[in-house]
Amino acid sequence: MNDTPTTVLLIEDDPADAKLIQDALAGTENSLFHVEWVARLADALDRLQGERFEVVLLDLSLPDSRGLEAFDQIFQAAPDSLILVLSGLTDEDTAHQAMQRGAHDYLSKGHVDAHWLPRALRYVIDRKTAQGALQGSEERFRAMSDASPLGIFVSDAEGSCIYTNQAHHTISGLSLEQTLGTNWSTAIHPEDRERVRAEWIDAARGHAPFQTEFRFLQGDESIVWTRVNSAAMLDGKKWIGLVQTVEDITERKEAEFVLQAAEESLFEEKERAQVTLNSIGDAVMTTDIHGRVTYLNLVAETMTGWSCEDAIGQPVADVFHILDGTTRLAAANPMLRAMADDETVGLGTDSVLVRRDGFESAIEDSAAPIHNRDGQVVGAVIVFHDVSESRAMALEMAHLAQHDFLTSLPNRLLLIERFAHAIKMAQRNHKQVGLLFIDLDNFKHINDSLGHAIGDQLLQSVANRLVECVRTTDTVCRQGGDEFVILLAEISQPLDAAQVAASLRAALDVPHRIDGHELHISLSVGISIFPDDGTEVDVLMQNADTAMYHAKASGRNNYQFFKAEMNTRAVRRQRVEGSLRRALKQDEFLLHYQPKIDLATGAMTGAEALIRWQDPELGILYPAHFIPIAEENGLIVPIGRWVLREACRQVQAWLDSGLPAVPVAVNISAMEFRHDSFLKWLALILKETGLAPRYLQLELTESILMHDAESSASVLDALKTMGVKLAIDDFGTGYSSLSYLKRFPIDTLKIDQSLVRDIVTDADDATIVAAVIGMGKNLKQRVIAEGVETREQLAFLQAQHCDEGQGFHFSHPVSAEQFARLLQTWNDAP
Repeated sequence: MNDTPTTVLLIEDDPADAKLIQDALAGTENSLFHVEWVARLADALDRLQGERFEVVLLDLSLPDSRGLEAFDQIFQAAPDSLILVLSGLTDEDTAHQAMQRGAHDYLSKGHVDAHWLPRALRYVIDRKTAQGALQGSEERFRAMSDASPLGIFVSDAEGSCIYTNQAHHTISGLSLEQTLGTNWSTAIHPEDRERVRAEWIDAARGHAPFQTEFRFLQGDESIVWTRVNSAAMLDGKKWIGLVQTVEDITERKEAEFVLQAAEESLFEEKERAQVTLNSIGDAVMTTDIHGRVTYLNLVAETMTGWSCEDAIGQPVADVFHILDGTTRLAAANPMLRAMADDETVGLGTDSVLVRRDGFESAIEDSAAPIHNRDGQVVGAVIVFHDVSESRAMALEMAHLAQHDFLTSLPNRLLLIERFAHAIKMAQRNHKQVGLLFIDLDNFKHINDSLGHAIGDQLLQSVANRLVECVRTTDTVCRQGGDEFVILLAEISQPLDAAQVAASLRAALDVPHRIDGHELHISLSVGISIFPDDGTEVDVLMQNADTAMYHAKASGRNNYQFFKAEMNTRAVRRQRVEGSLRRALKQDEFLLHYQPKIDLATGAMTGAEALIRWQDPELGILYPAHFIPIAEENGLIVPIGRWVLREACRQVQAWLDSGLPAVPVAVNISAMEFRHDSFLKWLALILKETGLAPRYLQLELTESILMHDAESSASVLDALKTMGVKLAIDDFGTGYSSLSYLKRFPIDTLKIDQSLVRDIVTDADDATIVAAVIGMGKNLKQRVIAEGVETREQLAFLQAQHCDEGQGFHFSHPVSAEQFARLLQTWNDAP
């Protein structure tokens, strides 16, 4: 027993009260209390700063502080001391408030006596000691609980959670805050919850301990398998709550599942092994340690030609006879090697199995040793299958990867490979290499008019002829579309390449007869020579391509050798292409107008709008310099739309200014005419400019209209319905079906200037022009002649009763301002 007196600091300003309390505590047996008295709060704080008192008796009415303010300062200075408030009859409410702030109790100064006060003080001290012990006990329990690998869940008599430890938080995925007040089954997986509750009810009815296994479903959808043991907490015989221990058995369950799956799998494998071996697509053969056959499945019987009955006991080399497909020598048997090396081995990549009757098949296989329970090799098993078809397919795929699917010619990939080899050989043997870049002239016209099936057959026919014209050491490649490339390996001089090009032209002069059609096709060929025109494949290909374009520009059906200046022109072409986009954005285009004249009266009947390009650096450029490029890169569509809009705007401007404006003709390209939105654009332009449709004439070539005659007729009918006038441009240079020509709602036939040029000196041209004029009259269509430059040409046309003429004889194309003056004066001239 501890005999040390309890230290008490008495803070009381009334000396009589202080003496009464001191006497009451001093008169106890064995001097259980040592009391020190101060009358002011300031003195008490000084004492507490340097000395620890177990008990503080505090009067709340002090000269230097009163009420709760005094308590707060004492509580802050002595937080570990047992503080009892001394209250009078009038300040019991304040004493209660002090207890809410941390005071352990309060004593009424009116009831202080030597008998009651020590006992009351001892009771409070003992109570605090008991509370401390209980708190310590709880903390030790919690520490032990949190250190336990088992989760602990404690609920009250109503089943609501009052405690969970750290392990339970980890296993359930729920924090203490999430579990407090909830039922123990909250986190059980929905699929397990009904079963577990039923088991719980059964156990409760029989007052039996509860034990089960179930899954916790955590918030992140992860699953934890648990084993739960539950026991009741009793107060005597009264049930006051429940304690559960929760064990994480996830790893054990996973092991059980694996074991169970393995056992089921082993059972199933044993049951179906025989069926599988006899129905499997692969051949299976086994041997003993001595290399004698012990088993063949049905496929192995078929592939070896041996029945299982005949093969058992035979040396494996007799039943499984294999050769090296390249050397035709006997190959090492993989089963014997698998047993010798105690490892899985495979056949060579080109192995051939010789059947009992001599038939051969390509095979792939792998052999593995068979072990007994002690791990000793007791035999071997081989699984093999016929790969004859797959090897043939692989060869075919390799071929397709390097050859064109339509013509079976080498493709660009194989060409580049052979090109690199040819260059090395040429360097070694001091030779040259020729490269011919070939494009079929007008192939697109045949393909579009007769269909892709005819076009494909034509490409195949051309490919065959190209191959027949070169050596076996040369390579003919289909580049794509209607382009071909020929690699001439080891030529002595460029003339050799020219001779091949000439033979190619001669070979294609003979028509191709395909499905009842007699098709004529010619070639444009560009030639580059190694090393004169480049030492790298890409450079030589580019130069040959450039030369081919020059062959096209030179009238087609010819060949051109690459020249350095061609690159300059190609660069200029590329520059023009880039500048066209800028020209559209910066409004660099303008229109000139050339009048059309009635040849009988001399009156101006219309005009043709002709585009010009005012390039900031190159000056005025005519259509021939940029329209072909625009057609290739698709810019012809926005350029054509600009021409339409500007022509319509200008004619309306002349009308608005009171001029006697005439209809203006605009050339329409194939790409514009076939565009899905052509009719919509045109209608919108007419609406936005306000121009009456009768002032607009569209000129289209024969080839545009005959590309898809049915579709063309539909569009022409729609244009006619709008009120727009229609003309066939360059008539006589293409081809037309007279039945379609009659059906099309055409207003005007325009004779091409190439026919008008020589009508005075060339009888054939004169006859053609006269026929066209006559046909136009019969079809009730006006006829206009282009390119009228001399009086003689005019006289001939007038004699043939041609309706209109256009050309330098009447006027050059002029600007809009100059044409406005012509509108004012032309028809007034005498």
